Amino acid sequence: MKLILSENDKILGKKSAEQIAESLNQAIGQKGHARVIFSTGASQFAMFEALLNADVNWSKVEFFHLDEYIGITQEHPASFIKYLKERFISKLKTNLKKIHFVDTSVGAENIMAQIGEEISREPVDLGVIGIGENGHIAFNDPPADFDCDEPFKIVKLDEACRKQQWGEGWFKTLEDVPETAITMTVRQIMKCEQIISVVPYKVKAQAIYNTMTADSVTNMIPATILKTHPNWTLYIDNDSASMIDAKKYI
Repeated sequence: MKLILSENDKILGKKSAEQIAESLNQAIGQKGHARVIFSTGASQFAMFEALLNADVNWSKVEFFHLDEYIGITQEHPASFIKYLKERFISKLKTNLKKIHFVDTSVGAENIMAQIGEEISREPVDLGVIGIGENGHIAFNDPPADFDCDEPFKIVKLDEACRKQQWGEGWFKTLEDVPETAITMTVRQIMKCEQIISVVPYKVKAQAIYNTMTADSVTNMIPATILKTHPNWTLYIDNDSASMIDAKKYI
């Protein structure tokens, strides 16, 4: 594990985007293409903004979507497909080689089978995987299933997760937040050749504390499993690091 501490989310976003670009360019140089998974959410705003200015041949990048709610359309403000299109994909100067959205409009089982087959074709070079306020990775809330062999699964969202989505302003009320979603599984995430986690903001401080200070890997703090990955980089800012002694991990 490598931990990188930045003063604020803007600096964190710039630094993480630089490493993401470097990793993609390395894969393109070695294989002629790259495969990447991206998280969404408010914590990724600065990273995506900085990544738009990165020197990457996006026409050689295959893009995978991490998770999506069941029961909302792509026009809903909380749709992750809408988020990715508006904040990143539509702003790229060149089209991506291929995009795999978790498009629930074709049916949950259908899209899980379709995108599961696509992601299993060959290794994913990079996963940009956030950490939620409850310590989840993707929508694998505690107690997370560490044993599922399928690439994607349907999950029931816990209250802490739903409160985070409401608190970030994606839904008008807590009751509006869907109770179920499709998520990439923990085992599929851990198959990435490299994982980068971009985790700024004070609201993530408890999750960072829990992840970093846990004595062992536990599905009650799903992000702890990232510490077992051979190539994991964690980006935090002063706010998200406020409950730990970051120097111990740098």
